[in-house]
Amino acid sequence: MTRTLIRGATLVTMDPVHGNRSGVMTGDLLIDGDRIAAIGANLQTDVPADIVQIDARGFIVTPGFINAHMHTWQTALRGVAAGWTLTEYFRQMHAGLATRFTPEDIHIATLVGAWNQLDCGTTTLVDWCHNNPTPAHSDAAIDALDASGIRAAFFHGSPKPDPKPGVAPFWETPHPRGEVERIARRLQGNERVSLGLAILGPHYSTLDVALHDFALARDFGLIASMHQGGGAARTPEGWDRLEAAGLLGPHINIVHGNNLTDAQLARFVEAGMTFSITPENELTQGHGFPITGRLRDLGTAPSLGVDLESGLSGEMFVAARIALGVQRALDHAAYRTAHEGIAAQHQVSCHDALAWITVAGAHMLGLSDQLGSLTPGKQADLVMIDARRMNMFPVHDPVSAVVMQASLANIDSVFVAGVARKRNGQMLAEGMPSALAQLRVSGERLLQGHIQE
Repeated sequence: MTRTLIRGATLVTMDPVHGNRSGVMTGDLLIDGDRIAAIGANLQTDVPADIVQIDARGFIVTPGFINAHMHTWQTALRGVAAGWTLTEYFRQMHAGLATRFTPEDIHIATLVGAWNQLDCGTTTLVDWCHNNPTPAHSDAAIDALDASGIRAAFFHGSPKPDPKPGVAPFWETPHPRGEVERIARRLQGNERVSLGLAILGPHYSTLDVALHDFALARDFGLIASMHQGGGAARTPEGWDRLEAAGLLGPHINIVHGNNLTDAQLARFVEAGMTFSITPENELTQGHGFPITGRLRDLGTAPSLGVDLESGLSGEMFVAARIALGVQRALDHAAYRTAHEGIAAQHQVSCHDALAWITVAGAHMLGLSDQLGSLTPGKQADLVMIDARRMNMFPVHDPVSAVVMQASLANIDSVFVAGVARKRNGQMLAEGMPSALAQLRVSGERLLQGHIQE
């Protein structure tokens, strides 16, 4: 097993046991196989000859970022949805373009999309795949995630075409138990790709379907993630019925949640449910303001996702920065309304924002003991950020520098389970030119004859 010693870095551990209260220290990090073996000030003393050494002076090392919500199957359609509201997105993407996808389209989009996440510093991707009308489509996505080298949670969803005569509409169609069983068997023993459910939830399905799908997740011990918000709910009383049936708990993940009442949020937080927000897309498509501050007031925090690269950037830096900026703006507006003037200090920090894309993402996946911080014994999923570049130099506060100044240009190296997937600014992926050519052909074919109104 390979051992790697990263020497002399600024370590943003996100673990107050290692470093100051923000988990920041200068020192070394030892990777042994797929784990972080040790962190300390002088681990380079008496280094065995078989250890790969990396001089990381001038670099900031952070936990790998966790993208908690992305529809990776849309990678070949980058920019197409940039001007769409949520209503247009449903009509043009789900009822239109999505119906044209072959398994090959799913595979190449997922492969390149996962590579791009690695390139941007994401080491764990929650691939919310809801365009899989056949098992072959799901297999294509899983194959791509596996081949990419990223750590992934494949959240199996269901397509949302327009209703057809004689066929039950998607909102009346229960999640397929047999397919969940098949994929669970397939992924058994896979150390990097796991399974979750991307279900419709009470906002987008009938009560019978919601009850079935929640019970299915419970039966298989899987995370059940669902969109919440965007138009009128199909089952307005759905959450009350699910709660009464005892189907809520830490394995339930709500995406967006902008339209939930304060009382609902309080009950759901009490039940241990998690929340994943996609701030840029929520603001752009018309979901409403992200619920970051509402969750904060209840003593919890969201994980963050990109949502869809058909309209937005794939960088988690951007998601964190927008979430932070919007919440600060909302806090200041509330203060001015109550007190006039400007508040003396912010209620949310850059450290909070970095936690949303590391610690909170691990919590959402139920993997806080494995991911989210640079802690000995956890998986060696980490990012080396080149802080010597002009856009970050000089660094006075490593955490704020990462959140507010860093970009793709600074992502020097990315490790997943101790394996370098990017080094010295270059992706270590075979066949990328051919894959990009395939992605272009896929996107052109999917868009052929499609009119954006």
